[in-house]
Amino acid sequence: MTQQATSGSAARLGAHVDGDGVNFAVFSANAERMELCLFSPDGKRETARLTLPERSGSIWHGHVAGLKPGTLYGYRAHGAYAPERGHRFNPNKLLLDPYTREMRGSLQNHAATLGYAKSSSAIDLSFDTRDSARYVPKSVVSDPGLFKPVGARPCTPWEDTLIYEAHVKGLTALHPQVTQKLRGTYEGLASPAVIDHLHRLGVTAIELLPVHAFVNDGFLLEKRLTNYWGYNTIGFFAPEPRYFGPEGFIGFRQMVRQFHDAGIEVILDVVYNHTAEGDQRGPTLSFRGLDNASYYRLVNGQPRYYVNDTGTGNTVNVSNPHVLRMVMDSLRFWVDCMGIDGFRFDLATTLGREDHGFDPRGGFFDALRQDPVLAGVKLIAEPWDIGPGGYQLGGFPPEFGEWNDAYRDTLRRFWKGDAHSAQELAARLLGSADAFDRMGRRACSSVNFVAAHDGFTLADITAFATRHNEANGEDNRDGHNANHSDNCGVEGPTDDPVILVRRKRRQRNMLATLFLSQGTPMLLAGDEFGNSQSGNNNAYCQDNEIAWLDWASGDVEMTSFVARLAAFRRAHPCLRQTRFLHAAARPQDGLPDVEWLGFDGKPLNWRDPALSAICLLLRVSADTPEHLAPDDCVYLIINRAAQEAEVILPPVSEGKSWVLGLDTSSTMPEDTSVQGRLAVCAESVVALVLAESDRVS
Repeated sequence: MTQQATSGSAARLGAHVDGDGVNFAVFSANAERMELCLFSPDGKRETARLTLPERSGSIWHGHVAGLKPGTLYGYRAHGAYAPERGHRFNPNKLLLDPYTREMRGSLQNHAATLGYAKSSSAIDLSFDTRDSARYVPKSVVSDPGLFKPVGARPCTPWEDTLIYEAHVKGLTALHPQVTQKLRGTYEGLASPAVIDHLHRLGVTAIELLPVHAFVNDGFLLEKRLTNYWGYNTIGFFAPEPRYFGPEGFIGFRQMVRQFHDAGIEVILDVVYNHTAEGDQRGPTLSFRGLDNASYYRLVNGQPRYYVNDTGTGNTVNVSNPHVLRMVMDSLRFWVDCMGIDGFRFDLATTLGREDHGFDPRGGFFDALRQDPVLAGVKLIAEPWDIGPGGYQLGGFPPEFGEWNDAYRDTLRRFWKGDAHSAQELAARLLGSADAFDRMGRRACSSVNFVAAHDGFTLADITAFATRHNEANGEDNRDGHNANHSDNCGVEGPTDDPVILVRRKRRQRNMLATLFLSQGTPMLLAGDEFGNSQSGNNNAYCQDNEIAWLDWASGDVEMTSFVARLAAFRRAHPCLRQTRFLHAAARPQDGLPDVEWLGFDGKPLNWRDPALSAICLLLRVSADTPEHLAPDDCVYLIINRAAQEAEVILPPVSEGKSWVLGLDTSSTMPEDTSVQGRLAVCAESVVALVLAESDRVS
């Protein structure tokens, strides 16, 4: 019997199983006809081509009786091929459903995936008639039983959060305690060995590099490289299949559940600012073929070309209500159906850019902030892109945390020894109030980090003065120039014991500064044990030992030190406050909530450009209601100088004493009582705690 499509419903976009078959619905404002193509289970043979019979506004839809979960399908969109008017319809190209939740097969680097004839002198103005079906992945009709409600979530408060940024494959590819068949998979990520490690570090949230389905760039495949990081999305609802383990799709939900059972939240790095289709010379895989003029922002007056605020060739047009709906539906799907606890928005400025520029009250943010499903999840912005007015640190709505690159750069510059960096560090230590203290934002809005996936690892910051990205095949031209790194005397690996000691000390100093700062700390996976990428600061295409974590060479002592830092931060509420500190007098005792002092015990001289010795006395904020204010006080001492120095300690009331909590030089045992004066080693960080005298032995 010949299959036919009946009218179906436009209510839910995507392919959805009901009692009689499957309903299909897809958005296109400018198409003239939409065909649904069905395929054999292996995806190699097109078995039926059905015209969707109904159009409701801009939604094309139809219902096909008898279809079951697991059916492979795609679309062919008919309409004008007029690139000079922004339209690139080509029914010879099989298109992924933007709402597909599973994919089968992979993209092959073949000219048939292009909507134009690659060899033509007209380039993208030409028209290619080859069928792309055999070279592209297929959409899959999902079993609704896969998306049962998730259980309870950890719901960790922002002020108690410690984020661990990791790559699904890179974290476990070389992990000796993860079963071989699970290495590099979703299931392996949540294995007991990894969870035990995260617990030891005090991690409360794991932030994963992109896991939305993505494809490899053609130019990388030509160089026998691959897109390792995954910032090349082609499916906003489907988990990337290359990380599937023995349980396949189910393994992703199992991973989330195991993390939740361990009290760890799962945050996804999401890329809604651009897609894998690139600019006008890129492949036609989904959005371009369905409705190029709706899905993408095109150059005003020259719609053949794409606005490139992302530096990737195209920019998703979230100003279009249907495209915005897709993004919001995707976010809700990952929360409701996959159990995700938060999102880090790549190049988030792009999502907030309206015709008049970046607007924190724009359509995307309005939709996000009013959504009840998303009200309880963590939202994190990468607050920049390369478009006009692209740098927006501190400019996002109050619900957002923001990656603070000013924190990263200042911390590196200070420990490198740059002039005037101590003055800047002061603001970063207190949560960057200059950027975030407005609109009721909290001190934990600043997501502080020393290193992230994009750039040097912590170990490489102390071992390389310049990048070494030759393996990327771009003659070492790619990656950041301004790394604010210092090799401590020798470029790269060395056996010099003096240099090695100095590098380790600097790593401990930067980590200690991170954990002792107001804001939300984020740790790059592997930094806790000195993982190196051999000086590659842009390992986006290195799916190999360059980017995979080298657990076998890990520094066990460094891991223990990071665990102590996390425990110390957890034990002291004055290090993780929600309110900003401005040296205001506290109502309970009249003391300022923060004091800056020199090693001589006097107010700090901020005018010294070479300032390298800082003392910071932290108390609970004056704005904290007295009945909610714990009795907690930490004295932070930072000595960047190359010489030991004596510090005059603040006087304490009767029955109190200063107790050593942390020392990056490890010259004294913790819990040692110190009185009056303290000798602080060169290039070290010390944290003292005000405690009851009878607590100290």
